Amino acid sequence: MQISTLIDLGWNHFFQSQLTLNELETQLPFRVIGVQRNLIDCIGLDAENQAQQVQISTYHWRNDESENHPTVGDWLMLDTDFQPLKLLERKSQIQRKAAGHRAYIQMIAANLDTLFITSSCNDDFNLNRIERYLAIAAETNIHAVLVLTKKDLSTDPSEYLEQLQQSLPLLLVELVNATDPESVTVLKSWIGNGQTVALVGSSGVGKSTLTNMLKGKNDQDTAGIRESDSKGRHTTTSRSLHLLPDGGLLLDTPGMRELQIVDSEESIHATFADISELAQSCRFGDCSHHNEPGCVVMAEVETGKLDPRRLQNYQKLLLEQARNNESIAQRRQSDRALGKFYKQAKISAKHFKSRG
Repeated sequence: MQISTLIDLGWNHFFQSQLTLNELETQLPFRVIGVQRNLIDCIGLDAENQAQQVQISTYHWRNDESENHPTVGDWLMLDTDFQPLKLLERKSQIQRKAAGHRAYIQMIAANLDTLFITSSCNDDFNLNRIERYLAIAAETNIHAVLVLTKKDLSTDPSEYLEQLQQSLPLLLVELVNATDPESVTVLKSWIGNGQTVALVGSSGVGKSTLTNMLKGKNDQDTAGIRESDSKGRHTTTSRSLHLLPDGGLLLDTPGMRELQIVDSEESIHATFADISELAQSCRFGDCSHHNEPGCVVMAEVETGKLDPRRLQNYQKLLLEQARNNESIAQRRQSDRALGKFYKQAKISAKHFKSRG
């Protein structure tokens, strides 16, 4: 795909409205297509309106919170020498609590229009995980589509569709064979010119194969799955944004079986709107939907109208995001206290040095 305007890269009024007339005339918008440890790969148009791919340092954001560091999909403003000036506000984003013991937010991707939640017709299929991705997408109004792969390897793909219809009747689903170009064509209707789509899902569900099909070339490594448990091996090791030959942009991500949810209470309620609406009729406003008297939610479970799995996942995600929010808030408070200590120690050192 040849880049002729910034619109080809996803530029629109949302980003342009953040800039003054002087900034528009003197600065260059560039889209982040990859992030390494200390370097950011960007693509945009130079002062002569020619397409350029440049690499800049992350040093400009060294003192910022991790969620304010550039991530794949972000828009940066550069000067005419391709030096970073600022990061533009995001239209949408996917984030998680970072893996490990450190409590901080890790950005996964920014400025997405559609999320392809990728699962497969085998043991990888997991309604809890699909609901988790839906909650993450709903947080910043990213349109979600479930891409169900490996239909060619399943004796009866309809059993997975039936489960989805029962639990998530409003979810849009595309059933594909990722190795068949004709089958994958249906996904192109979701990727118009300037539209950004991200593929998320576990390792081995076919994300890299889908990326290759949509790009029309095999430059993403692929690998098979283990027959014993249908689990895949990591073939994509970093997030990257790809320009598609028919227009649009596709972001491939490493396999992530679970994204730890943070700052997502409203989107969890939206994803489980049926339960949230039932809860409004419970006798107690703070009903936990376990064994309280007058719990309408538990009554629906007992009559078989509400799947207990769905209620358990709703409660699990709410508890998880509250716990993660608390740990991140505590870490930030600790960092601020430590920063004040260092600042005071520096002032004291200067004071004693001047007296000496």
